Amino acid sequence: MKSSRMTSFILVAMVLGIALGAILHDQIPALAEQKVIAGYVSIGSTIFLRLIKMIIAPLVFSTLVVGIGHMSDAGAVGRVGGKAMLWFISASLVSLSLGLVLVNVFHPGVGIHKTVSGVSSGIDAHAMTLSGFITHVVPDSAVRPMVDNEILQIVVFSIFFGIACSALGKRAHVVLEGIEGLSHIILRVTGYVMQLAPLAVFCAMTATITTNGTGILLNYAKFMGEFYVGLACLWAVLVIAGFVLLGPSVMRLVKLVREPFLLAFSTASSEAAYPKMLEQLAKFPVSRTISSFVLPLGYSFNLDGTMMYCTFASVFIAQAYDIHLAFGTQVAMLLTLMLTSKGVAGVPRASLVVIAATLTQFNLPEEGLLLLLGIDTFLDMGRSATNVIGNSLATAVVGKWEGQLIADQETRDMIQEMEGDPIPSVSV
Repeated sequence: MKSSRMTSFILVAMVLGIALGAILHDQIPALAEQKVIAGYVSIGSTIFLRLIKMIIAPLVFSTLVVGIGHMSDAGAVGRVGGKAMLWFISASLVSLSLGLVLVNVFHPGVGIHKTVSGVSSGIDAHAMTLSGFITHVVPDSAVRPMVDNEILQIVVFSIFFGIACSALGKRAHVVLEGIEGLSHIILRVTGYVMQLAPLAVFCAMTATITTNGTGILLNYAKFMGEFYVGLACLWAVLVIAGFVLLGPSVMRLVKLVREPFLLAFSTASSEAAYPKMLEQLAKFPVSRTISSFVLPLGYSFNLDGTMMYCTFASVFIAQAYDIHLAFGTQVAMLLTLMLTSKGVAGVPRASLVVIAATLTQFNLPEEGLLLLLGIDTFLDMGRSATNVIGNSLATAVVGKWEGQLIADQETRDMIQEMEGDPIPSVSV
């Protein structure tokens, strides 16, 4: 019932935010004043997102270390990680391929007839070089990633730390017990923070519509409509794959992730949904050992919505500039995106950075990104929500493969920490 009420509050907040934003946009014609008002309104969503970022690092570290530390040996870590990566790579290929097929079916850029003007997009196309990628993945400090909220680097350090705790056995018991206590404290803090979600959604939608108006949605209706049709197709493919592997219970999982889905959609932030996803996956129920390991990995390697957007947007830009891309070139672009898009968690405007690098490599005009910057927030809403679906299914499927779709005591404790209510035993 709590989850249902929160979902309703988020939906109502989203609608009210759009309505108020439209009114403010119409009543205040000056763009400068719109931006000032939007800046004040967005304080609510900014506070929420900052609070989320405040707990992400300790939450990922503590839950991941405890999850790995409770595994029997390093072999179990490798086995679970290998199964997770198998799903991630397969889902990424499906997402990229679907985006490539649909952009060639819909032709959203045909008829725009843009010409190259030499204007810079302002996106750093060199941010995803090999050296930059390695630097971004491998931490040079155990503390700096926590300070900078570098999720992928936190995951790397936590995996090493958790494997060491598992290998030391009883000698690391005190440390592991302390970190487990920390995870429960952070989960309780998370429960407090999540109460602000409807306010954050209201402020985010109001600020966005105040500055852009509903007109921008109409101007880009064709591209956005076709992209969201593509996302809907991707959702269907993912759910069907989940049905094949999980059976009818996949619909219960879809129902459970409604709230984090809406939260990610309305705030255009996958991070905002992370704590709630942990809670909802525990109710499915997926063992905490699996969810605390697979979910952080998914945030780095399983961004299905972002994958689809990369191929869709890249070919759209080529179409807009009347540049023909041969089938072989498009396949090469897909494979390039498959490699360059991994490990982009924490990179500002990650999808745009990846697309900029791809455009440069295939001699396409980088300035084409300017066609998308105005509506990128609205597109990011769909991408973020899709990432929630993909990572939820990935975690549940790996849990099924490992035979751990069971709410163990730690999982029930986690739900209790999030909601503050006693949890009855669950059996499946």
